[in-house]
Amino acid sequence: MSAEQPSALLSAQRTDIATAVAQPNIALIKYWGKKDERLFLPRTDSLSMTLDIFPTTTRVRLAPGAGQDRVTFNGEPATGDAERRITAFLQLVRERSGRGERARVDTENTVPTGAGLASSASGFAALAVAAAAAYGLGLDARGLSRLARRGSGSASRSIFDGFAVWHAGHTGGTPEEADLSSYAEPVPAVDLDPALVVAVVSSAPKEVSSREAMRRTMDTSPLYEPWAVSSRADLTDMRAALGRGDLPAVGEIAERNALGMHATMLAARPAVRYLSPASLGVLDSVLQLRREGVPAYATMDAGPNVKVLCPRPDAERVAEALRAVAPVGSVHIAGPGRGARLVAGECR
Repeated sequence: MSAEQPSALLSAQRTDIATAVAQPNIALIKYWGKKDERLFLPRTDSLSMTLDIFPTTTRVRLAPGAGQDRVTFNGEPATGDAERRITAFLQLVRERSGRGERARVDTENTVPTGAGLASSASGFAALAVAAAAAYGLGLDARGLSRLARRGSGSASRSIFDGFAVWHAGHTGGTPEEADLSSYAEPVPAVDLDPALVVAVVSSAPKEVSSREAMRRTMDTSPLYEPWAVSSRADLTDMRAALGRGDLPAVGEIAERNALGMHATMLAARPAVRYLSPASLGVLDSVLQLRREGVPAYATMDAGPNVKVLCPRPDAERVAEALRAVAPVGSVHIAGPGRGARLVAGECR
């Protein structure tokens, strides 16, 4: 969804009830580390591709007279950290709208458990669009991106179709100025027909959370600052590659950026190791595909699962190669998808 698309501007209408759909995104230039945890300001810029699989659908309905927010997730009451994050986000929306009604939030998430496609990006992008509409905030796409960032940093990118860059912003000046400085926006891509093949090698809970891993890496890894510097150069190179439609270059840059991020974690003290033997097996399979002439390139987030960028006509061949690597549990093929948008109807 570009900044001009009318579906973004529907958030300006007060409806008291709204439903939105958003898709997950995968960072090709990684977001790793925050310089302001309260405002969700990242240490570096990042760039992602919104996917066309596994949507999250969220309905927000205002409930005048209710004493508290009610949140359900796939039909079950939300609890713990998930409930806390959503209710805190709703309070932020209420403060900005000048309204006090509590809300009923119903979310349906189709991301398979442990698939390595973080649901927080699609979840908070959908929540931002639906809540902004229900409470009558007059936000364009950039404003929605800033708002979604306050729930989950990567959600700022799922507001947009296809490729998007998230600007890290700055911490100087007032908190309001810092907040305004960090948002995502679309990135042009010329004549690309990419696929992202997701190889799930483990669905087990991570021993070290992404939040803790980020903090430990920033605080203790001697490789973190060099990676942050190189990531800026990677972003410049990536934008140029997208602009000229050079998918092999896009893949090469994405792979080096992701492996560099994992190197910073391995150098943390104590080390954070998400790479598993199965992950390395998939990475070896990607190298073999390239030896066979298939332009396939790997990227990984904070976990063992591997995503492989390739031309769409090669996606099935890549998927077959990854399925042959034990113990890959499942393989999913995605392409570029739509950004977050309001839709008619309600969650089931």
